[in-house]
Amino acid sequence: VATEVRGGPAIPTRFGRSDAASSEESVESQVGRLPDGDKGVDHLRDIFHPKGFSDRDIVALSGAHTVGKCHSDRSGFDGAWTTDANTFDNSYFKNILEKEYEDETSCKGCPQKKDKGGSGTIMLISDLSLLESPFKEIVEEYAADQDAFFKDYVSAWVKLQENGCDGLRDSL
Repeated sequence: VATEVRGGPAIPTRFGRSDAASSEESVESQVGRLPDGDKGVDHLRDIFHPKGFSDRDIVALSGAHTVGKCHSDRSGFDGAWTTDANTFDNSYFKNILEKEYEDETSCKGCPQKKDKGGSGTIMLISDLSLLESPFKEIVEEYAADQDAFFKDYVSAWVKLQENGCDGLRDSL
């Protein structure tokens, strides 16, 4: 719902996901569950491919960076990817292609890139690694066609939220 309220696509949600019944059943660590922002394409694939995600899924899910920002107290990185961090659109992809970025170190010592044009926006190394082939072709497609991004984002997000689940239902 939050994605749609911010201008993005409606994302269907199915119900009945069972998570850990107790802390003994939960995962020990969050390490490797999300990609590190200071690594490139190989790392993105190492994180997502074993979970069944394609390169197209990786790029589509990266498009979630069109909203929100990095918080140094949580990730070590600091800043927003877009000038309107409350709107879900394809501006993240346009920024990757159109803006020029330079090296910067966050207040927590993490390497990131800042827009040379002074917009205050940032990109992580993992974001700019999407400029490598075959990712770049997908970035270019999404920058030119927001509807294509939205369609693929919905597909990848549903795959993400339903990953490893069976017996889900469409209504409560």
